[in-house]
Amino acid sequence: MPGWSGEESAVNTKAVRIPRHVAIIMDGNGRWAERRGHPRVFGHIRGASRLKPIVMEADRLGIESLTLYAFSTENWGRPDGELGVLWKLLKKFLRREQEELNRENVRLRVFGEVERLGADVRDVLNPAISKLSGNTGLKLNFALSYGGRRELARAASLFAEDCLKGLRKPEDLRQDELLLEKYLWTHELEDLAKVDLVIRTSGEQRISNFLLWQAAYAEYFFTERCWPDFGIEHFQEAIAAFGSRDRRFGMVSAQLGSEPAIDSSRPGLTRSAEIPESLQREVV
Repeated sequence: MPGWSGEESAVNTKAVRIPRHVAIIMDGNGRWAERRGHPRVFGHIRGASRLKPIVMEADRLGIESLTLYAFSTENWGRPDGELGVLWKLLKKFLRREQEELNRENVRLRVFGEVERLGADVRDVLNPAISKLSGNTGLKLNFALSYGGRRELARAASLFAEDCLKGLRKPEDLRQDELLLEKYLWTHELEDLAKVDLVIRTSGEQRISNFLLWQAAYAEYFFTERCWPDFGIEHFQEAIAAFGSRDRRFGMVSAQLGSEPAIDSSRPGLTRSAEIPESLQREVV
């Protein structure tokens, strides 16, 4: 779809199924720099330059929500010098790009323990969120000081508080587990909180405490490329891979209409969810 100066994506969005919500674990900045004999912060600087092109391409593709894992709760243990560079890069991105984000109708949100961020960071972050709050296009979400376990523990605590206040009952959650979503940091996204595709760079193949609830049925795409080398063409590759996958959500393909009812391996036979009478004795 057109956008960002009228350009269009090279991906044929009519032929490829596009995920509604994509989340990216932007991993490998430090290793990318160290392999080249540079300080780790050099990788963060290079990695920050990948943000805008990926956001632009997500918007062109018609992706509705893009969540970037920018800083985890575990990242607070890194050296102060490295942390300082990370916050400077975030502030630079917001100051430099918020006007264009606003023109392109992008809305900005942050998930995580924002109160732990320094005042200098919040002084840039909060006005940017406010400025873009009325936009209705791509939802750009930064996970900052974020941890999936922390999010779930916080949600459980908030639910318990509502029970003590008489606003909820414990059985409410047993009857409808999705009620917990109202207490997650992502609750403002409503139905879009469900992640369709998680992309992780740098060759690591783990979820690293990221969107544990929201990505319960997500597809995962792992690439050996570190984040500083991850370009638009690699993002497009991940989207194409997603489009080729058969998402069943615990059911069978025929139930979802993603496969024909005729079994092509046995001409003339139709798939059926019923157990043939000849086999019923084997399963009772």
